[in-house]
Amino acid sequence: MNSLNKPAAPADLWVLPQAALEDLGVSYREVLQVVEQAYKALRNGDSQNPLKTIVEPMDRHSISYSMVGRDGASHTVGFKVVYEHDPQRTRDAYQFHSFIFLCDDRTGRPIALMDVVKLGPLRTSATSALMARAACPNARSALVVGTGVQGQVALPMLLAAMPDLERLYVYGHYAEGLRAVQDTLHKHYPLRDVVVVDDLPAAAGEADIILGVAGLSARQQVQRAWLKPGAVAVLVGYGIDADVLHGADYRIATDTAQMQVTSADLAAADGSLPAVDAELPDILLGLAPARRHPDDVVFAYNSGMVVTDVALGRLMADRALTQNRGQRVQLWSA
Repeated sequence: MNSLNKPAAPADLWVLPQAALEDLGVSYREVLQVVEQAYKALRNGDSQNPLKTIVEPMDRHSISYSMVGRDGASHTVGFKVVYEHDPQRTRDAYQFHSFIFLCDDRTGRPIALMDVVKLGPLRTSATSALMARAACPNARSALVVGTGVQGQVALPMLLAAMPDLERLYVYGHYAEGLRAVQDTLHKHYPLRDVVVVDDLPAAAGEADIILGVAGLSARQQVQRAWLKPGAVAVLVGYGIDADVLHGADYRIATDTAQMQVTSADLAAADGSLPAVDAELPDILLGLAPARRHPDDVVFAYNSGMVVTDVALGRLMADRALTQNRGQRVQLWSA
């Protein structure tokens, strides 16, 4: 066996930078399967996903948060750390730094310290696709609002989950981002096209699925009044107005407690949020419905859960190390 494929010694750690995680051969269908299993294991397995810890100065010039979770399906524990400088993009000084540290909970040995630039968008878009498929399994059209990293991954992941989608739309303001959305779709689905729309109300009114993945600079938000009966609106970042949450017929979330922590910008004037009707792990296990009536307008809140980072991170780390990637360092004393 090549020494690179051997488990790290107790004093050693594999470091997997972004370059080591490119083109691993992990398919979107594999991502969907791993993320879905991670959610199910929260109910059926020995998994844990405590709330994140957030630190933010009074002037909001930065935000930092950390999360620890355990994926019972793969017996992996992970510690994720995120730091954002200028998250409001008001000083032209934006910086993002994040990593996840994974340990094998059977052997007690570290697996890797990994960059999460690729990991985060994959697990987030997989969660959105699982929500959309559950709430609108017969959908034929989907609209993505936003063209950043999440917007570029959203449609290929959605097609992996829902191959019968016929019409794909994207709304955004940056030509480079719009081209990236089209290029990413063609890379994974060469025969599929996405239509760039400039009339957001009309496009949102036609779509069965709306994915809000825009950044803070979003100029227009999808409104509740634009949505047709039976539509599902999945919010990851921005691009879907709070009135969709408050005016929806049915509401689902990855985790209700997590939503309470991370959705302050969606609260009513009195600070309140409407009740969540079902959580994604229960929906995937058939313990709760994703909607009550075919004509329900469903709002889905996709807040990142570290247990999915841990599960997908384990898959990617194992694949990277099998391919002799990364660097082995002695971090601790033997």
